[in-house]
Amino acid sequence: MKSSAQDGADQPIITFIIPAYNMADHLDTCLDSLLSRHDDDLEILVVDDGSTDDTARVVESYHAHHPRTVHLIRQQNKGHGGAVNTGLSQAHGLYIKVIDADDWVDADSLTLVLTQLRNQVRIQEPVDMIVTNYVYEKEGRRHKRVINFRSVMASDRILDWDQVGRFGMAQYMIMHALIFRTQVLRKAATHLPEHTYYVDFIYSYQPLPFVHSLIYLDTDFYRYHTGRQGQSVQTSVMVSRVDQLLRVNGLMVQATPEPGQVPYGLYQYMIHYLSINCVITSVFLILSRNPTNYANKNALWEGLKLHSSTISRDVRSTLLCRLINIPGRTGRMAIRLGYRVAEAAVGFN
Repeated sequence: MKSSAQDGADQPIITFIIPAYNMADHLDTCLDSLLSRHDDDLEILVVDDGSTDDTARVVESYHAHHPRTVHLIRQQNKGHGGAVNTGLSQAHGLYIKVIDADDWVDADSLTLVLTQLRNQVRIQEPVDMIVTNYVYEKEGRRHKRVINFRSVMASDRILDWDQVGRFGMAQYMIMHALIFRTQVLRKAATHLPEHTYYVDFIYSYQPLPFVHSLIYLDTDFYRYHTGRQGQSVQTSVMVSRVDQLLRVNGLMVQATPEPGQVPYGLYQYMIHYLSINCVITSVFLILSRNPTNYANKNALWEGLKLHSSTISRDVRSTLLCRLINIPGRTGRMAIRLGYRVAEAAVGFN
């Protein structure tokens, strides 16, 4: 049920791609938030990734009321990455934003974002990436953790990478914070592995060398729903899928440029982000309490060194990476304690 999104009309300013697998109970909130301003220059592609519930029916009902905006794409199950790939291949918007089907956006922030995007349409060289804040909407928690970037980027200004400051220890731009210019993703040949979880790390990392300009909007745009039973970011689920974290980490290592190949500010940020992913992967290898995974952790760090001694040195020099490599049982106990403290403070799972 997908044809050209804007037959005979102007290009949409943005395509929202929503991968959806058995998300009939959550899509209303997501779609209502995107349609809250009744704008007709948007494209919303819901990729039904082989759902067995009423996901398709829900989308069809929205398409009936918003035939120029909401579109259903049905496919056999390929996983989150495969659904994003399908959306990327069929997107018509000047910009692309991926939104998980159980998340939503803030209506007032949406107005600000769309205003900025419409400004970009009118200039000769639109900015390559737009960064916004995101909020951990954890079930049962009254205080919601907001991740912002005002300490590292001036708001409402076109920036290059050397105008971006140093990110905090646990501060990084995940998929939920990013809106990419469609041309950037296509130049980067962004293609995510199928049937693999945690590919959002790759999505928010691999295209960065093709980003030459960015704007930060200091607004709490994306609402990241966490704490739902069975989510892929639930601790027990991540432990059970630690092999997929390892696969994603390997792909991120392969996508990391050597110093001098990209602006210094970008290299610094990519080392920062890669170090965080190495730490996250190492943490869940440790949380598994499986001696084989302890060996896999050591292999991760040895593999990084074999790939590039320079990148390995720079990643290992960060504080988190020095802590994660405290050897032996004492180091593992410290990591488990640190994880419990961090999860309680942030509520990310």
